Amino acid sequence: MHSLLGIVLGLFLVFRTNTAYDRWWEGRKLWGSMVNNTRNFALKLNAFLEDDDLENRQWFSDMIPHFVVSVKEHLRKGVNAANWVGIDPVLLKDLEGAKHIPNRLSSLIYQRVNLLYKKGVFTGDQLLLLDREMKEFSEILGACERIKNTPIPYSYTMYFKQFIFLYVITLPFAFVTTSGFITIPIVVIITFVLLSVELIAEEIEDPFGMDVNDLPTDDLAAKIKENVNEILDFKA
Repeated sequence: MHSLLGIVLGLFLVFRTNTAYDRWWEGRKLWGSMVNNTRNFALKLNAFLEDDDLENRQWFSDMIPHFVVSVKEHLRKGVNAANWVGIDPVLLKDLEGAKHIPNRLSSLIYQRVNLLYKKGVFTGDQLLLLDREMKEFSEILGACERIKNTPIPYSYTMYFKQFIFLYVITLPFAFVTTSGFITIPIVVIITFVLLSVELIAEEIEDPFGMDVNDLPTDDLAAKIKENVNEILDFKA
């Protein structure tokens, strides 16, 4: 019986770990896209803006990292813009009434680009090129929210835990007649392996937290800020 159940349990373990790792890896790909997208957006802004247009360069060099930080915090326990370093008081006041701060920051970037287009700073072709990256920001955010707000179904995880529990509890009866006292270390090792796989899956299925095995979004956000400021010729 335990041999047959072991096959079924193995299939469950493979599905469980693959599902959790797919969520972690998709999150990593999305944040990789965030890094590339912010670089592309900053590179285009650097090419389209005049070298002496310090006001707009400074504004975008602040707003792009602000958006990235807001996404990072939004995927955790919520955004607290008051703790951001160097945030403009006017912007902070504007964000206080926003329920979805990443959306608000994305909207402000859209408004700024559209304003510069109306003033003739950007041409129509340049506006279309910038729109690609601005649209991609929203798509990355939405994909990350899908992972965050769609956990593994509770019924599935509870059934899996119960399956492991019953398997481990009855496992000694399968070995005791043939293994004697060696049954104890055998059962301990098998239990350790099964529970470790389940704990690993639980650890990585929500990749946007602050645990050791979660995605290094803090480091990625800092790297994005450094890259954007360097491209737009402002110190990080």
